[in-house]
Formats: sequence, C-alpha cells, structure tokens
Amino acid sequence: MLEQLIGIDQDITLWINGLHTAWSDPFWMFLSNIRVWFPAYGAIMGFMIWRLGWKKGLFVILTCILTVVLCDQISSHVKDTVGRLRPLYSTWMLQHGLHWPLGRYDFYGFFSGHASNSFGFAACSYLGFQWNDRNHRYKVYGICALVWAGLMSLSRIMLAAHYFGDVLVGTIFGLSVGSLCALLGRFAIVRMKL
Repeated sequence: MLEQLIGIDQDITLWINGLHTAWSDPFWMFLSNIRVWFPAYGAIMGFMIWRLGWKKGLFVILTCILTVVLCDQISSHVKDTVGRLRPLYSTWMLQHGLHWPLGRYDFYGFFSGHASNSFGFAACSYLGFQWNDRNHRYKVYGICALVWAGLMSLSRIMLAAHYFGDVLVGTIFGLSVGSLCALLGRFAIVRMKL
C-alpha cells in the first residue's frame, strides 16, 4: 500500500514538473525565493495596522508570526525525523524525466516548509482581517493570498525540491496551524476587549 502511494506521488510529481518551459524556470525561482516576499509581508502588516487599529493589528501580526515560526520549525523537525530525500536526489526520478533547473537544497523534503509557511500565513492573515473587521469582507485579499500560496507551493515541485505529497501535507498543515493561530488571536482580542 505504501509503495503504491509512493508510486502515485512520484507520477503526479513528474507530471506537474513536466509542465515546465525554459522561460518559466526564472519565474518559479523568483516565486520560491522567500526574501523577495519580505516587502509584501511588510505591506500586509502595515495594512493590518491601518484597517484593524494598532492594538488588534498587532495581535493579528503576532499570530501570523507565530504561524510562520511554528510551520517552519515543525516542518524542519519532521524533515530531519522522516528523512525522505527530495526528488532531485532520486536517480529514479531524474532518469524518468524530472526537470531540475539547478539550485541547492537540503537533502530532506517531507513536508514542504514553503507550502506550510505560505498557506499558514494566508489563512492566519485572512482570518485575522475577516474576524476583526466586520466592515469589510476581504474576499479579494483571501483569494489573492491563496493563489500566491498555491503558486509558491507549485514552484517547489517545478524546481524539483519537493514531491507533490510533500506540498499537499505542507498545505494541509499550514492551513490548520494558520487557522488555529488566528483563532487564538481572536480569542485574545475578545478576552482583552480590544
């Protein structure tokens, strides 16, 4: 059963990775670079302070930071514990057409920290806006945040850094942690009557 799941995961990964084009490699590398997103994170946090006020905004920002720290640290711990090699280190994957546009990564990839961090931040920030500002819906922000997280996660498969299963588990984990942290932040805001 486990071997069958691994085979399906490899096939899906090869299919998605096979959709690459030469011109798209720089795009996926750009999306995958966490540092280029720091200005966007800063702008979103500034928007939180502006829309929610500094007290509520600060609590929502802290829950977003907590989400990213938890996702990042737990995914790193699980990677070291599980020890599943990334697809680019698999001779079988490379022989069966895996496209690897170069890039150096740690050896282990289960589960994706990029996917968990981006989906965690998307969920926590959207719910932080939604639950703490009843005057606006934030539907467009929610859609944009999920699309961004999806593209960020897809970039990891396109760059041969993760299997599809790594990204899927990271997505589910990130959405769960982000939602729980947003709930914790909302509880604190209500409790403190901000």
